[in-house]
Amino acid sequence: MKDQESFKPYIPAEKITAEMTATSVIMGIILSVVFGAANAYLGLRVGMTVSASIPAAVISMGVIRVLLKKNSILESNMVQTIGSAGESLAAGAIFTMPALFLWAKEGLCDKPSILEITLIALCGGILGVLFMVPLRNALIVKEHATLLYPEGTACADVLLAGEEGGSNASTVFSGMGLAAIFKFIVDGLKMIPADIAVAFSSFKGALGMEVYPALLGVGYIVGPKTASYMFTGSLVGWMVIIPLICLFGANISLYPAAAGTTIADLYAAGGADAIWSNYVKYIGAGAIATGGIISLIKSLPLIASTFRDAMKSMKGGSASGTSRTEKDLPMPFILGGILLIILIIWLAPAIPVSPLGALLIVIFGFFFSTVSARMVGMIGSSNNPVSGMTIATLLIATMILKATGNVGIEGMIGSMAIASVICICAAIAADTSQDLKTGYLLGATPVKQQIGELIGVIAAGLAIGGVLYLLDSAWGYGGAEVPAPQATLMKMIVEGIMGGNLPWNLVFTGVFLAIALEILRIPVMPFAIGLYLPIYLNTSIMIGGVVRWFMDSRKNVDAKLKEEQTTRGTLFCAGMIAGEGLVGILLAVFAVFGISTALSIDLGNIGGVVLMIVMIACLLAFSMKKKKN
Repeated sequence: MKDQESFKPYIPAEKITAEMTATSVIMGIILSVVFGAANAYLGLRVGMTVSASIPAAVISMGVIRVLLKKNSILESNMVQTIGSAGESLAAGAIFTMPALFLWAKEGLCDKPSILEITLIALCGGILGVLFMVPLRNALIVKEHATLLYPEGTACADVLLAGEEGGSNASTVFSGMGLAAIFKFIVDGLKMIPADIAVAFSSFKGALGMEVYPALLGVGYIVGPKTASYMFTGSLVGWMVIIPLICLFGANISLYPAAAGTTIADLYAAGGADAIWSNYVKYIGAGAIATGGIISLIKSLPLIASTFRDAMKSMKGGSASGTSRTEKDLPMPFILGGILLIILIIWLAPAIPVSPLGALLIVIFGFFFSTVSARMVGMIGSSNNPVSGMTIATLLIATMILKATGNVGIEGMIGSMAIASVICICAAIAADTSQDLKTGYLLGATPVKQQIGELIGVIAAGLAIGGVLYLLDSAWGYGGAEVPAPQATLMKMIVEGIMGGNLPWNLVFTGVFLAIALEILRIPVMPFAIGLYLPIYLNTSIMIGGVVRWFMDSRKNVDAKLKEEQTTRGTLFCAGMIAGEGLVGILLAVFAVFGISTALSIDLGNIGGVVLMIVMIACLLAFSMKKKKN
């Protein structure tokens, strides 16, 4: 308690400095939309997103300090507060909402309107911020010494290292620029094949990689351990399960393949990819769903104690003193806003949710927001079981709606809408708590940060519908360009409960594989994601993990220098992810308007290998670049 009372932020409460300015708001909105769109594209390709807080922070430091010659750390903090909201909202949206497009593609319903997508995103995002505000005093102030909020603290450290802002910002921009060039060479000019594949005629397995900078960046950021689990999942799927299916079932016709089509026919027509899409991905889906539920079950004691402690702390009221660093949004505004959002969810025809669904959103939304906000303080955002919470919500909501007569496509859409709002709500609550921790360390004004968070949510919410529609119009979800793995999984779960039309033998194979991995203490989720996604994706992620392992394992480098170089590599990779995502959006625009940029030059697999080597060399060069004094 003494530590909390004696804590002094970097900017004292009595000092007034620039914070919410036109510059910080405009920059924050731009970054919210940019990182939101880039992460939506990344998540729809590989099933995961990356945090935008630190890249947004270094970009804001570079622009505000270097270009604008202003020395305002709280202004930079406001930029990252607004900017990071876009990534979190996109993460929640792409987990669920593409399932609505997939049902429309199957002729079961109409496509969701942009208004429907926008309202769902805004309702979930605004609820996430409003639910978090009363928890700030409990989680950020009272438990400052025990809840460290790793990403929030790291972001504060980056902002405090202001003199490094210019060089670090240039690293992010360099990653964006180079990745944009690499992505355009592969998918725009089409000089190099996106997939480099090696098939084995007698063994029936397959290996390969995708030549994309974002995948290399994801592997570097998640590190060698997580990347290796994902790659191992792919190896088991493509080099063990697929060859076994072909070996023992060549002359068998097995659902969900078309009746009369044998496994040998499938392999002859589409190779290992056809076996994976018809069978292995269902095993992976069962493993992912089980992994999410296992992570939730393991977290239940922590969830229960978290919720109890948060509620206890709230009895003392929120911090709303006269000091600048104690001011939150007023409670009448919070309660009025929550009530308004619930009425919108219930009454707006664009959101297909019944009064019961609106009630479920309030209950699960507040519970999971509270849990999410506290858990990221202990274990970080990357370990927050949001997908497990979403799966649990989807299971309960679908069963309740089915039991109350809301069946068929209407019930399926309703349960997906409920899960969408809650998934976005929990993701934004976690992001808000990390940002408020950063602000607490720096001496920001909480009420201004909370308004900034709402601005970021609104900006990203207004943009996400257009992004989802653009990607669907260009390529359609479920294909090679945007497979939407998480949303496809959520779709399978709902369909399985509502209609029972899943290949349950394959799903339960994945369930028990996940249980076996848990018994062996092997992390289930990364392995299951590797099994669920094509091996081409995970090979490239593994290569990024190997580069990170090389950077971390060097013996003749000073520990401080090694840490600086690893951080620069992370920022370069964050830039690569954003750069590829933005070019992906640009190419989607070209595809919609029928603009072709392809050349008649094909450098083949050799060109792909050379480009991957060039990307690795760029990553190493910018990571180990000597810092200018």
